[in-house]
Amino acid sequence: MTDNSKDLGVATTILERFAKQTLPKVYEMKKRVDAGERLDQWDIDYLQQLAERTEEIKPIVDRNPQYQEMYAQAVHLYKEITEKALVNEKGATPPT
Repeated sequence: MTDNSKDLGVATTILERFAKQTLPKVYEMKKRVDAGERLDQWDIDYLQQLAERTEEIKPIVDRNPQYQEMYAQAVHLYKEITEKALVNEKGATPPT
């Protein structure tokens, strides 16, 4: 099997999982942080796992330019969520 064939199989699986599972969860998180909510530990752990997976698939994206725009959009969405979550965290009233 060539690298291109392997890349296509891996990319197809990743994109399918991303569209069906990951993206809905991430958009739900974005909606909550945009509404001023704080992320819980599960959310933070999930985003950390996404960041790690993003680094793992970077070589495939680098070899396949057709995925670069989607990759960049996903990374940008992650950045928006984490930045807004940080703002919400700094503005949160500490528990008494």
